[in-house]
Amino acid sequence: MADQNSIYAKTLATKAKLASRGLKALTTLEKNSVLKRVEELLLANQKQIIEKNQIDMKNGQEKGLSSSMMDRLLLDSKRIAAMAKSIEEIRNLPDPVGEVVRGTILPNGLELLTKRVPIGVVMTIFESRPNVIIDIASLSFKSGNSCILRGGSEAFHSNFILSSLFHQAIEEKNLPGVTKDVVTFVENTNREAMVPFFQLDDLIDVIVPRGGEALIRFVSENSKIPVIKHDKGVTNLYLSQHANPEIVLPILLNSKVQRPGVCNALENLLVHKDYPNLKNLLESLEANGVQILGDESICKILPSTKPASEEDFYTEFLDTRLSIKLVNSLSEAMENIRKYSSGHTECILSDDITEIQTFQKELDSAAIFVNCSTRFHDGGEYGLGAEVGISTGKLHVRGPMGLIHLTTTTTYVTGRGQVRG
Repeated sequence: MADQNSIYAKTLATKAKLASRGLKALTTLEKNSVLKRVEELLLANQKQIIEKNQIDMKNGQEKGLSSSMMDRLLLDSKRIAAMAKSIEEIRNLPDPVGEVVRGTILPNGLELLTKRVPIGVVMTIFESRPNVIIDIASLSFKSGNSCILRGGSEAFHSNFILSSLFHQAIEEKNLPGVTKDVVTFVENTNREAMVPFFQLDDLIDVIVPRGGEALIRFVSENSKIPVIKHDKGVTNLYLSQHANPEIVLPILLNSKVQRPGVCNALENLLVHKDYPNLKNLLESLEANGVQILGDESICKILPSTKPASEEDFYTEFLDTRLSIKLVNSLSEAMENIRKYSSGHTECILSDDITEIQTFQKELDSAAIFVNCSTRFHDGGEYGLGAEVGISTGKLHVRGPMGLIHLTTTTTYVTGRGQVRG
């Protein structure tokens, strides 16, 4: 079985690598024509997409998937329209390939021209959310990369039809040298079948895992290929006693319950001990569906609160649970954030400029938000069209990984017979 998995992985990766060569010759107009066709096919095939998604939803219910996982899995007309809109936004973005990032003439007369070029082959491993197929395939195609897409078994039927529509668009356009292998869908969802891909550093250039902590660890520990981690989102918010009370509840509710099953949803709330009318705020959160897990001080203020364990503050719940702790100062709040954060998103609600500047300067995460919902940490909201993932590492890209982050550079050097002394 291990040999079969190895052969399977090498066959797919080899095809993706060869296919990536054909992408390099495409013009921006040609790439955009394919994306436009995918957009049209999505809207024209909504009924079929929803039918396939309902198979996954039914299977998910039978498997007992959580409500947040079911929400991630769902495709309806609104979400299909959002996928089409995402493609439109990617089409309208400047093509990063060929952009000159440095041009100079050295004292010895050598002409240096550094341009953006595609990375090559990008493999993404993700769970639950079938819209990832469209986002990553579109970003990869526009930036001249082949992509290998491996989704979870829970979304197999949804992923299959979405990747098939991308293949249909590529084949209809019949561009010279471009095959459907530029978007490779891995049909084998067994975890053992993933590992052989991780050894193919001569064929795959980067791996981006998107999912739970266990998936990220599994990929990182087994891969010979560079990994850009889309790690868990233990998102923290500090509520200062100097916050504008009119914006607090709307921001907390939007951050927590608008879509609790996503990585930029709020998980930990740290409240200054002098914040006014805290009991009213806690009661309002409960009334709006938030399940509060509180430290000892919070439990005393609101007796209905379930006590929070230390482990709760490290946990990405991806549901309506929210861990809340009372702190004595901004400094204590930041110490807690450093302790529990996954480096994804931190937020402060305050009108004190000194507090805000200290919070921004002294914390180290992919995004630091001030007086707004944490739900804005998203490639689409950042104007990137979509994202491959939100990187919590520090090398190459940090935060939403968009179109430009799927490129690297090549320097072209032109001389007239110069030799080095």
